[in-house]
Amino acid sequence: KSVTFDTEFNGKGTNPWGQEVYGFEAETTINREDFGLTWNAALETGGVLVGKDIKITVELEINPA
Repeated sequence: KSVTFDTEFNGKGTNPWGQEVYGFEAETTINREDFGLTWNAALETGGVLVGKDIKITVELEINPA
């Protein structure tokens, strides 16, 4: 299943080896049940052990060369 990430460009710089790099951060939230992950367990307090929403954050450093 496809998901869309909100992406932010964090700038460019030079890594320790002298190469130009670009930084990005991408983030999304998915419902784990949409991917077949339905296991859960009821708690004595009335809630459930695992929530449905999963937050995914990716930090990238890209070398265009």
